[in-house]
Amino acid sequence: MEALLIAQNGPGNLSAGGTLGKLPQDLTQPFYDPALSGGGCVMDLGVHLVDLALWTLDYPPVSDVSGKLFAGGEPLGGRADRVEDYAVATADLATGTTMRLACSWRLQAGCDAMISATFYGTDGGVALRNVDGSFYDFIAERYRSTARETRATPPDDWGGRAAADWAERLAAGERFDPEAERLVDVACVLDRIYHR
Repeated sequence: MEALLIAQNGPGNLSAGGTLGKLPQDLTQPFYDPALSGGGCVMDLGVHLVDLALWTLDYPPVSDVSGKLFAGGEPLGGRADRVEDYAVATADLATGTTMRLACSWRLQAGCDAMISATFYGTDGGVALRNVDGSFYDFIAERYRSTARETRATPPDDWGGRAAADWAERLAAGERFDPEAERLVDVACVLDRIYHR
């Protein structure tokens, strides 16, 4: 991905900032029950944002993680009877990059979903964000100083391609993909956001 090229070819550090996820407010009760859900918006949305950021940056070691969790506008603290509906987190990577993440189930954003990932470096930046609250339509942009270049726009019929690729690889005889072990890296970051 282009963000990795910026990180490798530009002087200084890349800051993977601005990852954000938001879903509609009308989630059913099981989402808010810790015994049924296992966690709140970090478990539901944050997992994808952390995975995207780490994958883009080629899974660098994570040196430090801090997170703040909120439920109904109040700090969650150690309450085991509620899950978070808003979270902010920072992860420092061994490369010197700082990754910031925010996710919410109840953000008053005026649309169904806000999904974005932005990577800023000393030689430019790249961003991926959804369009008009869509869960499926995304735009990719490249930034250089004050210039903005659109690299991809909707529509892109991407639905189902990952599943089809997986099925084709299985049919061809492939089995366990060691890349799946990277999910442990993502889970470790989530655990540290949750202070586990």
